[in-house]
Amino acid sequence: MTKKLALVTGGSGGIGAAICRALAAQDCHVFVHANRNLAQAESVAADITRAGGSATAIAFDVTDRAATQAALEAILQQGPIQILVNNAGIHDDVVFPGMSGDQWDRVVNVSLNGFFNVTQPLTMPMLRTRWGRIINISSIAAITGNHGQVNYSAAKGALHSATKSLARELASRGITVNAVAPGIIDTAMGQAAFNAAAIAEMVPMKRAGKPEEVAALVAFLASEQAAYISGQIISINGAMI
Repeated sequence: MTKKLALVTGGSGGIGAAICRALAAQDCHVFVHANRNLAQAESVAADITRAGGSATAIAFDVTDRAATQAALEAILQQGPIQILVNNAGIHDDVVFPGMSGDQWDRVVNVSLNGFFNVTQPLTMPMLRTRWGRIINISSIAAITGNHGQVNYSAAKGALHSATKSLARELASRGITVNAVAPGIIDTAMGQAAFNAAAIAEMVPMKRAGKPEEVAALVAFLASEQAAYISGQIISINGAMI
């Protein structure tokens, strides 16, 4: 049986790498994406291969529409992407009165314009297969807001609305579209932002989530069993909300 092809943007990061490994364990061939850190993506792909899975590392800037188009055309030579995880995202946190236009643009360009640049070229090939999973990685900040993250919350909140609309457009063709909104997750980014005492105060479960826990949810949404779940924003945050 031919492996389904999966693309995980931001696949070289903590959550992204865990998602890549989880999808490879479901017998997908995974394209592990990075922007500048191709070496880390190659390391993740090598780990997957050593574990008996199938993966390829790729690098392109999701904010560069032409470069993204060219990279995706090369991938599509191998077949349609049927599982797409839009995980690429960045923070550039500062309170709104001090936020520069560049800080706004950088964050919105990766999370929101990057979603368009990657997803739109892959949609028609996916439609022709009449089976697909699009999973957008969002954040609790898009639901509750967060101090110093007006740009990030705005980008991820827009992604929620796009998720719901695209789910309606693609539902009749066997394609689901969902968003996963993590809270505080134990990654390098999370460790830099929150110490153990802050996590214990903010999270009722008194701990950060594990990247593997987010990945398990994504892997389920990418499976056959999740065929009737679409247009949903699913939180994973240890009962923070």
